[in-house]
Amino acid sequence: MSTVGNGTSGALGALTRHRLFWPAVILGALLALNVVFTDNFLNVQMRDGHLYGSLIDILRFGAPLILVSLGMTLVIATGGIDLSVGSVVAISGALACMQISDLTDQNAVGGVLSAIGLTLLVILVLGAWNGFLVAAIGIQPIIATLILMVAGRGLAQLITDGQIITINSSPYKLIGGGYWLTLPFGILIVIALIALTAFLTRRLALGMFIEAVGGNAEASRLSGIRSRGVLIVAYTFCGLCAGIAGLMISSNVSSADGNNAGLWIELDAILAVVIGGTSLAGGRFSLSGTVLGALIIQTLTTTIYSIGVPPETTLLFKALVVTIVCLLQSPAFRQKVFGGNRRPAPPPPVPKEEHGRPSAGPGAVAEQAREEGGQVREETVRNR
Repeated sequence: MSTVGNGTSGALGALTRHRLFWPAVILGALLALNVVFTDNFLNVQMRDGHLYGSLIDILRFGAPLILVSLGMTLVIATGGIDLSVGSVVAISGALACMQISDLTDQNAVGGVLSAIGLTLLVILVLGAWNGFLVAAIGIQPIIATLILMVAGRGLAQLITDGQIITINSSPYKLIGGGYWLTLPFGILIVIALIALTAFLTRRLALGMFIEAVGGNAEASRLSGIRSRGVLIVAYTFCGLCAGIAGLMISSNVSSADGNNAGLWIELDAILAVVIGGTSLAGGRFSLSGTVLGALIIQTLTTTIYSIGVPPETTLLFKALVVTIVCLLQSPAFRQKVFGGNRRPAPPPPVPKEEHGRPSAGPGAVAEQAREEGGQVREETVRNR
């Protein structure tokens, strides 16, 4: 019975120590809280061939944050950070909507695809620019990306001329507000990008290179890894994810706002990555943890609206919940709060037996060494 109990407690302890356990518990608690305050919260219905429900809405509205967090994960894994993703979101939406608004027929698929392609090309250049400043010039990541964070927001407003550009394009609306295979198209984009990222980082050597650079960039360079190229790839990919998120956000509302689009999304993305268990110091990262962290942030936003938290205290409530999640993930905090006996120190190693006789303790060994030394000196005197 004791063996079974010890095995059960050991398995439970291993489960609670898993990096995704407490985020999953918090997500479950938030969903349960919504069930209490919102009728039929867990119901998913099929209407007009599309899935509808609160859970579908969480996934649909959380899709841009998941994308941005996905790119942020690889950047943070290299030991860096990207503060410019919010501005990149604004630039992406502004540039695409500006081009579509100039089309004679905004519903022309070819014209919309050309606008999207040119927008993503510009976004790739911006992401590579961040990587170039960090990898080649040697500027600290927080400073290098802060440059584009400030300048990019101004560039987005310059593109829109300080106005909100409104469009009416059905093909463009599909990205963030359309449905395909009964699901919101944005969710399918996120699933495809997660699968692609997992393949590149877990099936190929790119993930190992990113973790090596994040652990020790100089050591990885000396071992033959082109750390500069890895950094540029990470920042470029982060820019691409933010660019697609910008298309998704502007598509959902059929307009581009250079001032407010993607505002503070970089902070939510960083929180999602940290909640998912990726260390800000770099090294190992968790894509599944990042997705879970982004879902927690989006579910928390939905919960705030559901329970009627006053708008002026929304950010405070959000910060409080995120703080609780981070504390629960800390082993030191759990040890102090929840208690539990520390692991006993391992016993000192027992000396091995020699020639069938148990070896003596440390004192006897020292005494034996002194006796042998005395015998050697006596033999030396007699030989003389």
